[in-house]
Amino acid sequence: MEHISVLLNEAIDSLGIKPDGIYVDATLGRAGHSSKILEKIPNGHLYCFDKDETAIKESQEKLTRIASNFTIIHSDFSHLKEELEKLGVSQVDGILADLGVSSPQFDDPSRGFSYRYEARLDMRMDQSQSLDAYYVINNYEVGRLAKIISDYGEDKDAYRIAKAIEKQRSLQPIVTTFDLVEIIKKAKSPKELAKKGHPAKQTFQAIRIEVNDEKGALEALLRDGPGLLKKDGRLSIITFMSLDDRLVKKAYQNLTVIEGDRKGFILPEDIKTPDYHLLTKKPILPSLEEEKANPRSASAKLRTLVRD
Repeated sequence: MEHISVLLNEAIDSLGIKPDGIYVDATLGRAGHSSKILEKIPNGHLYCFDKDETAIKESQEKLTRIASNFTIIHSDFSHLKEELEKLGVSQVDGILADLGVSSPQFDDPSRGFSYRYEARLDMRMDQSQSLDAYYVINNYEVGRLAKIISDYGEDKDAYRIAKAIEKQRSLQPIVTTFDLVEIIKKAKSPKELAKKGHPAKQTFQAIRIEVNDEKGALEALLRDGPGLLKKDGRLSIITFMSLDDRLVKKAYQNLTVIEGDRKGFILPEDIKTPDYHLLTKKPILPSLEEEKANPRSASAKLRTLVRD
């Protein structure tokens, strides 16, 4: 399936792109957002980050057909600041991060991301790394596994699933995605199994986040990204999970609200105003038309931070 960039026009508009600006696409993917940014910066430069070599190869060809003023960096965006510094870049006009997993990754059975296809447990976005879903499932201590499923998957049956995994792997290794799906189904009650949605969705999400350190990468972006922005520079992040959206919302709030700055409270004159503000008070959501055309966009939220 071809990857459809979510909130494409909204994300591009949120960056307030300048023709000579320096921009970062922290999640290159199949270059949906990057292509639009590159078209708008004939005198600027675009830096793109991705861990997936297949995505990089495809996007390199796509972007080259548009212009040459871009640089692709094979790295997780958790290293955004240090990788840009290596290239002599200390400030940028905008950063965009789309935290969704690209459709080609989900829809390629061999990558082991999906509970809908049988494949060896993998889930690595960067296939050169050693840690994969097989290792997590077969080697993590049961308490750690339960915490990951609970925290990252928000599944209330986390401990039961972890114990079921522990029991099965004591008999033989858990090798494939379908092996894991069957274990999860057996660990859940009939009432839970009757609910809408695939019973393995939350656990698979949790394992994927752990394998790729997605939470750590987002925390690094929220720590380093704002400081890289020039005056009027913007950091736009598209989230798809409540876990990620809460992190983004809290980080943005910490940067835009001074403690005690609430309605009816007069701030002392010596307290400085925040260095950032929100582009919109509420996140931008997909239109009904986009949700209908691309159901995977339904949970997307776009939040943009602006440096004053």
